[in-house]
Amino acid sequence: MDNMIGSVLIALLLWATQPAIAESKNGFDVSNARVPVDEILRGGPPRDGIPSIDDPKFERPADSLPWRADDLMLTFDDGDARFAYPIGILNWHEIVNHDLDGTPLLITFCPLCGTGMAFDPEVEGRHLTFGVSGLLYNSDLLMYDHQTESLWSQIEGRAISGPLAGTELTPVAIRHELWGRWQERVGSDGQVLSTDTGHSRNYRMSPYGDYDHSERLYFPVTHTSRKYHPKTWVLGWTHNGESKAWPFPELADHGAVLEDRIGGKAVRIHYDPEVPSAELRDASGKLLPATRAFWFAWYTFHPDTRIYEAD
Repeated sequence: MDNMIGSVLIALLLWATQPAIAESKNGFDVSNARVPVDEILRGGPPRDGIPSIDDPKFERPADSLPWRADDLMLTFDDGDARFAYPIGILNWHEIVNHDLDGTPLLITFCPLCGTGMAFDPEVEGRHLTFGVSGLLYNSDLLMYDHQTESLWSQIEGRAISGPLAGTELTPVAIRHELWGRWQERVGSDGQVLSTDTGHSRNYRMSPYGDYDHSERLYFPVTHTSRKYHPKTWVLGWTHNGESKAWPFPELADHGAVLEDRIGGKAVRIHYDPEVPSAELRDASGKLLPATRAFWFAWYTFHPDTRIYEAD
């Protein structure tokens, strides 16, 4: 009888712990996830298998190797200081926790969605630092903060699970610029993220091959549209509850500068076919934190998006 009771208790204990086990991925508690748990997928590497850069080193452009004139950079202007974060490095690390003399800046890049985005990582008076969880939602990078281990959707800029679930990060405007053009713009004021990252990587080689041009997606997404090639570049922004995408082929048909409106706000889109990239600015010329992304990535997070068409 005692053996039978013991067996029943063990069975009940195992049954009781199954939900907790099922609601943990890569060691992160997703029991309060704001998205379907079965849509949170393992990308392959474990937690921190893609190492974030937590103590970034910078150098002057003249001392920086191995960048070429047409290499792409994420760039950020901080007063008189100018910073460049090479995509060649971000392909391998995805996150840079940058402290600008006491002001934190979070630089993020998702190679699968093509999204380079920056955020203010101050949340509720706390300076959060972030790592790569090894998990994806809608093919997009899920970051985690070291302080609470909440998971954060990069494109949405919000925590989707953990103690900070539902909290949003404040986006910061950055540019996408070619190395040569950035050097011309900033002159001697520039600082570029060094390849001295503490890790041995070939920063001249992308680990994703021809992914940027292929129609193939490595991971499923919840919403799809065949209006454009999945990897067509678009600029997207949401304002006052309205989302809009400006596809680069449409901008190419229009010209260099487009005047438009979104959510009742007048904006200007400056298109640069050489990069290619586009910048969104308000009526005063202020750079806005729009998102350069593959079409499939913008659409799956914004299926109700409006679309600019040149005609």
